[in-house]
Amino acid sequence: MAGKPVRPVNAIDQTRRMLSLVTYLRERPGARIADVARAFGITEDELVADLDLLPMCGTSFRGGDLLDIDTDGERIWWHNPAALGEEAAEPLRLAADEATALLVAARAVATLPGLRESDRQALLRATAKVETAAGEAAGASARLSVTFESEGGVFADVDRAISERRRLWIRYYSPARDEVTEREIDPIRLVSVGHTYVEAWCRRSEARRTFRLDRVAEIRVLDEPSAPPEMELRDLSEALVQPAAEDPEVVVEVGPGGRWVAEYYPHDSADELPDGGLRITLRTPDPASLRRLALRLGADGRIVSPPELAASARTAATEALAAYGVR
Repeated sequence: MAGKPVRPVNAIDQTRRMLSLVTYLRERPGARIADVARAFGITEDELVADLDLLPMCGTSFRGGDLLDIDTDGERIWWHNPAALGEEAAEPLRLAADEATALLVAARAVATLPGLRESDRQALLRATAKVETAAGEAAGASARLSVTFESEGGVFADVDRAISERRRLWIRYYSPARDEVTEREIDPIRLVSVGHTYVEAWCRRSEARRTFRLDRVAEIRVLDEPSAPPEMELRDLSEALVQPAAEDPEVVVEVGPGGRWVAEYYPHDSADELPDGGLRITLRTPDPASLRRLALRLGADGRIVSPPELAASARTAATEALAAYGVR
């Protein structure tokens, strides 16, 4: 199994995945780790991280009620699947704070645009049962509400297109070129690496591309079938874009407030500076795209080389300040 570190993912996406994982494993005793990871479009390390969390879940914290799931490194075994069965159910007793937290969370999850309608209805039915079981303790939850930031209906349309094997038409904003383009894509899978993306075969460029959902300005599910060419799924556990050795080298110096750059950008080196900052050397196929990074850093960083990119960043900063009447 690869020893690559597992990147943090969106908590909502991970919750969706783990809920599906419980059902998947219950129906497939002894499933192979590689097969399960491939089915969910994640790395084996990410799957093992989920498996480390699942044994902390169950109907209570008493012996036998927690999920008894383990792995021998190749297969996954669930030793007490009946722990979630009806035969294990007991009358629900919730304290007021427990009932409030559970009901508020359930109602919030039911509003997620990426939730399949069948799952939404099942969740609403379960919420109604919890309300009945909680009795007066459920009253406070009606006065509270939580909403999630999301990509609206884009996630739902992409998810539906993947399930129904249909092509998508999108209007997509590309920050590197600062333009909106229209494309037809054959979606392959949804992935979460910091943000949520759809990996797809782009009919415009005739190549595999990855699109960030919050940059999709408009989307339609088409009647045409999705037919991406056969291709090997990439390992996206480290980053969506892995620089190549032949890509141009860029050097950026950041102050203490810009150290986060080394955490978010794959780089060759990050040397400490006397003021607590870093001198970061990285490679990118599109150095011009780093002008936005320089503008975002402001006083916390600057591009050192190549000289033409540094000059371009200074010009962009000067023009931005002039637009606001700042000299």
